[in-house]
Amino acid sequence: MIVQQILKSKGTDGVITIAPGASVEEASQVLSEKRIGSVVISADGKRFVGILSERDIVRELGKRGAVCMAEKVDDMMTGSIETCELSETAESVLSRMTEGRFRHMPVVDDGEMVGLITLGDVVKARLTELAMEKDALEGMIMGH
Repeated sequence: MIVQQILKSKGTDGVITIAPGASVEEASQVLSEKRIGSVVISADGKRFVGILSERDIVRELGKRGAVCMAEKVDDMMTGSIETCELSETAESVLSRMTEGRFRHMPVVDDGEMVGLITLGDVVKARLTELAMEKDALEGMIMGH
């Protein structure tokens, strides 16, 4: 399965973003309201400057306390983000996410963000692929 198919199966359009300069508190409200694990930092929804996850926020809360909630997302976000393209395989993306120890990856097409996939999305896609392969092999063994 390729990333384009994973995005189609999600059935969601676009990526939840927040503008640079927003507070960490605003970002955490978006995460809570949308029930998502990360928010992309983007001024226009097409090009991103970073990503902020629940883990990033919790890590800073643990280090410095609630004072960090008033800071700008720009100061806490991860600025160096790995991306993938629509034509990449689920297996390739899963491998990169596992090695890099991250759970969210923007999907880029012609330099613009067209989606966001999560580790859960990719695992689900791989499990679907494996189930289909299993069924095909069982069918071959049984002579169907």
